[in-house]
Parts: sequence; C-alpha cells; structure tokens
Amino acid sequence: MNSVAKIAIIQFPGSNCERESALAIKRAGMEPVEFLWNEPVEKLHECDGYFIIGGFSYEDRSRAGIIASLDPVMKIISEESEKGKPVLGICNGAQILVETGLVPGLRNNRVGMALSGNRMVKDGHVMGTGYYNVWANVKLTHTGNRCAFTRHFQEGERMNIPIAHAEGRFMMDDDLLEKLQANDQTVFKYCNENGEVIPDFPVNPNGSMDNLAAVCNTEGNVMAMMPHPERTTAGDPIFTSMRDYLNEDTQLTATTLDYDPRHQELETYRCSDNSEELLVDLIITDNEAVSVENALRHLGIAVSITRQNHWEIALKADAGGETVDKIIASGEVLNSNKESPADKTSNNGEAILVRYKDDLVGQHKKAALKEWFHIEGIQEIRSGVIWHITPDDEGADETLEKVLQSHILFNPYSHNGYKYE
Repeated sequence: MNSVAKIAIIQFPGSNCERESALAIKRAGMEPVEFLWNEPVEKLHECDGYFIIGGFSYEDRSRAGIIASLDPVMKIISEESEKGKPVLGICNGAQILVETGLVPGLRNNRVGMALSGNRMVKDGHVMGTGYYNVWANVKLTHTGNRCAFTRHFQEGERMNIPIAHAEGRFMMDDDLLEKLQANDQTVFKYCNENGEVIPDFPVNPNGSMDNLAAVCNTEGNVMAMMPHPERTTAGDPIFTSMRDYLNEDTQLTATTLDYDPRHQELETYRCSDNSEELLVDLIITDNEAVSVENALRHLGIAVSITRQNHWEIALKADAGGETVDKIIASGEVLNSNKESPADKTSNNGEAILVRYKDDLVGQHKKAALKEWFHIEGIQEIRSGVIWHITPDDEGADETLEKVLQSHILFNPYSHNGYKYE
C-alpha cells in the first residue's frame, strides 16, 4: 500500500494507554485512528490494522480481558484479521486476544491458553504475586520475517521495555506449547541482559511458561504481548515492522494448529473432611456480577447473575472450635464494611464454584492468619467464587452450557470449575 496506513486504537471502558499508543503509531509513520467500543463498526473496516491497547477494560471484572473479548467489536476485528490485517494486543490487549482465541489461532478460534495471575518464583519459592511494574528484557526467538511485528529484528535480538500487569503469566498445556515452539509462534521471551532465558524471577517477572512474553497466531499477523513497547522508543521496531508488513502487501497462508483444546467436565464440589465452608455475600452493589450478566445478555443468553465468595477452611485435628470465629474476626476473609456471612441458598438456576488452580490467595490468607494474627490450627484455606446463574426461561441445562462455552466465568487453563449444590 502506498498511502499512510490507518491503525485503529481500540479502547474499551477502562483502557488507559491511548496516548502512548497513538504516539508510537505516529513515530512509525502511520496514522492512529481513535476507536471507542461503542462507535459504528464501519469505521473499523476503513482501517488497515488494529492496536488493542493496555489498561483495565471493564475493571478486569471476572478476569482481565474476558468482558471485552465478548464485545461485538472483537468479532469485526477477527474477520478483518482473516484478510491479513495486523492486530496487535499489548498488556490488557494481549489478555483480550487470548480470551477471544485469536491467539494462538486454533481452529474456530477456540480458547487454548490463559494469562493468569503473576507468580514470581525463585529456586522453587514464591517470592511475590500480583501487580508488577519494572523494566524487563525480552528477545526474539525466531527469524524476523515470521511475524508482522518483528520485521526489524534479528533472531536473538534483545529489547529492554517496561512491563506493568497483574495477570501476565502465559499458561497452557505442555503439548500445545511444544507445537507453538515448533511453529515459531513463541515470539518474544523474557531474558537477562546477556540474552539468557532463565526461568526464575526476576528474569522471568511473572512466572510465564517458557518465559513467554509474546505469542502470535499461526499466520503471524496477530500478536499478544504483555510488555509495553509503545512506552519507549526502544520498542519502535515493533511498529515500524507493522508498517512495513502492510507495505509488503503480504499474502498470508492460512494454517491451523493440530491441537484440540481441553473441554473441562464439571465435577460436583464436595467439601473435604475436617473442613468448614464460609460463604460471603456482598452487601454493596456487585458491579462484577452486573457486568457478567450484561455481557451474557448482549450475547443473547438471558440470565440473571449473582456471586458469592467461597472459603473452604481445613482445620487440624487439634484445632479448637473457636478457630473459624477468630478467622472471621480477623477481617482477612470477610470485610464487615461491605460483606456479610451467608447461608447456602437454593434457586431455580445453577451454581458454579470457580477456583484458581494454584490458589495463591488461599495460601496468602493462611500465611497472614498465622503470622499476623497468630491463629493456629489452620491446615489449608481455599478461596473461590460461586456464580449463581438463573435463566429467564426454562431450559437451564442448555443455558448453562452456553454460559460455560463463553468462558466468561473461568478459563480452564488457569481455573478449576465445579458444580455447586
């Protein structure tokens, strides 16, 4: 193409990186076109490429990126990507691309991976979790012409750019990772200043599998990247590569990964022996449940959604009967300013208990209760969320299946889901 490329800067409610993203596009000699999620989608068809920017779309409700991934805007971007147009997702944009299935690009864009909570691990010990903001080194793992965003890199070339995220840990099955490696889709990996890929923190800042910092789709025109190249001129080759890819008028070869993603069958939850359950209601407006319900209704799934926090507290055999009362009084599992204990309730719908696979929250609560509040007798604490799903009409089983297929409640690569009765 001979004219200046127009790149849509995709913004959802909560996106906050529009300025630096637009400046990076301008530095590369392209024209940024601001696009808000509620604008006419015809504007998207006129653009040559798409940049889904960082921030906290929909306040990361349910989990980072999932609400935005179900927006009709992403269907248009998916269709445009099939024409070979480049799509770049940075940080929250990467989370959105993973939740849509545009990355890694399995058949019918089925979800095949997750971006889970950060887990800083060194020598087998968890050094920290949660939001992390630092400058990190990443290096290209394949030849520069494999991907639309790496034209101006040499294989093994290192780049020092900032990261700023809480859920940036790539997770997937080992056999999919092997296929991505063989297909040169593991674009950038975290490394040290010498380009060495070391799995431990701080070189690997979030515990990502295989030190992954960026993954592309099979064709190479869609890339999900957690670090922020737009925040420094050191990241400009990403955007000049995007520009030159467009100028090449490259014809992509449609390929598919020979991989069937997992389908998790929901087991029925059973509280373990010597454990007590604590259900917690929110006594203020639950915006998270409201957002999930609204997103499902926009998909044509007519349901009402409510939510409870769920704690399973396993006690040692010699623990006193007052241990759970002490745990509640500590405020660690129940904030009395906005929450209250709840009883099990029955309704006409279904209930799904969702837990993170490694449940770092539960581990932290146990440590805090022992070290800060000196509460003994706790064997284990498990945290989760119970989603209550009530269909507007009959056909609960069919409705529940539609909800599960949307992945809005949990991602099977980072969570476990259970039927809760």
